[in-house]
Amino acid sequence: MALLKVKFNQKKRVKLAQGLWLMNWFSVFAGILVFSMGLFLKIELRKRSEVMDNSESHFVPNSLILMGILSCAFNGFAGKICYDSLDPAKFAKWKPLLKPYLALCFFFNILLFFVALICFLMRGSLESTLAQGLKNGMKFYRDTDTPGRCFMKKTIDMLQIEFKCCGNSGFKDWFEIQWISNRYLDFSSKEVKDRIKSNVDGRYLVDGVPFSCCNPSSPRPCIQYQVTNNSAHYSYDYQTEELNLWRRGCREALLHYYSSMMSSMGAVVLLVWLFEMSVMVGLRLLHTSLESITNPEDPECESEGWVLENNLKDTFKSALENLKKIGKFNQVQADTEGAEGEEGGKTQAITTVS
Repeated sequence: MALLKVKFNQKKRVKLAQGLWLMNWFSVFAGILVFSMGLFLKIELRKRSEVMDNSESHFVPNSLILMGILSCAFNGFAGKICYDSLDPAKFAKWKPLLKPYLALCFFFNILLFFVALICFLMRGSLESTLAQGLKNGMKFYRDTDTPGRCFMKKTIDMLQIEFKCCGNSGFKDWFEIQWISNRYLDFSSKEVKDRIKSNVDGRYLVDGVPFSCCNPSSPRPCIQYQVTNNSAHYSYDYQTEELNLWRRGCREALLHYYSSMMSSMGAVVLLVWLFEMSVMVGLRLLHTSLESITNPEDPECESEGWVLENNLKDTFKSALENLKKIGKFNQVQADTEGAEGEEGGKTQAITTVS
């Protein structure tokens, strides 16, 4: 028994073809939207590529761009088929291509669904990428005179100001690295010498943070140096007072920004996928309804359309049988080639002996 079997007359077939033509052009615009989202996400990731450890994060935007291009191509082609289906003479040339085209559409929709899922599942990979990238970026913050790294200070400062964050996971991350360049340290000063000597790696560590960590909304002037020293500031308690520094780490801020963006894009791609599935089902109904016309000379006659010729169970069984046949055919070919090779070897050996 066929799945989703529908009876059609000439009027219904025309309406279906016209509706599908319109839906395919909507799908082309949806493909442009998916392409644009991928391009936008790629640009946003490129902006902060200096604080990302690898290029794996670009898998999502690249996938969206590819799916957008394929969607425009597939749906533009389907729109042409639906338009030509109104004329039996024009539709005849598309008949041999429809089954392979619908198979390609099926695999395209599977890929589109997986891309939508990836948009929701990339959070873990993105978090590790940001964690390592920000850690490396903070290490290079002081290298304002080093070619290739001189921009890092500006990048980190602008990032902390824009996203209202400080450090990798918090402001205390700055206490563990030397973020002040050696050119601005007075090495004749006893305090500087003592701080460098007290560190195993010979770094100048302070309990301070860059100016970009300061929260301008705080009524108190920013305390960015000697953050943990209560006696260095009037009426100040490091343990209890709310500091006028950004509390949130930049990893969390960027992760929230990109995750929410990808989740929104994933939701849009899922909607596009549902629309594409409905178009594919409609195209299949149009294809089968035109093929099942009993009298081609009478365009007014009724016909039947279906999504699957048999039910799901029978279709699955026949697909497995076809795969087994292909496997057996390949095996027979391999055995035949092997036998021919052995026979050729024996003939050559006999010739040599004689």
